[in-house]
Amino acid sequence: MRTAGVDLAADTKKTAIAVIQWESVRATVERVELGAPDEMIVDVAADVDRMGIDCAFGWPDDFVEFVSRHAEGARVDLSRDRGIDWRRRLAYRETDREVLRRTGRAPLSVATDRLGLTAMHCAALLDALADRIGPISRGGSGRIVEVYPAAALRLWQLSRPGYKTDAEVRAGLIASLEERAPWLDLDSVRRRLIESDDTFDAVIAALIARAHALGETHPVPPAVREQADREGWIVLPSGAVEALAGS
Repeated sequence: MRTAGVDLAADTKKTAIAVIQWESVRATVERVELGAPDEMIVDVAADVDRMGIDCAFGWPDDFVEFVSRHAEGARVDLSRDRGIDWRRRLAYRETDREVLRRTGRAPLSVATDRLGLTAMHCAALLDALADRIGPISRGGSGRIVEVYPAAALRLWQLSRPGYKTDAEVRAGLIASLEERAPWLDLDSVRRRLIESDDTFDAVIAALIARAHALGETHPVPPAVREQADREGWIVLPSGAVEALAGS
């Protein structure tokens, strides 16, 4: 099995990709690239079993409805709620609320934060992937899935404040990961992961893709399946990082 992870950014220069080769007793990070163009991502996707992409695959249904009504000149509908409750409902997807319930932290809002620029990039990338490998499910099934490395690290009890901005913190986090997962070979890429949070998150995204392939992720609640297929769904690990080892 081979899995890939993509830390997507609005700009190609900050987009990273990682590929992990899984064998019976060893998992080797065989490739890490920073500045990965969409063409490279598509080529890799066609050659791996699973790919996790760190970016929102869609926008909140309520936000889409609000923007569409506003564009048509309709009045703002405040019959359901108003004030900050209304704004929060529009800002977050159902999967974002699920992440908050499971981890205690909400992802950035794709509707109101700078993540929106990256999501525009992602929408075009998903089209390119579909052209190459077939239809892409936004709702957590299929070969391409939405992931959130920071949430996975939290669930794996590996999270460390500041890992995104501090190389020393990343170095300590990598050491903890290697202690928990001695079967994971980072020898050829360790320095690059310490130097760049983008490449590090790409490796974590590839680990989450492995969890998805093994069925070690939380399922989408049936009541929100159709909504997840529109908005996107963040795949969250359901087991420990040790469960990803080859067998």
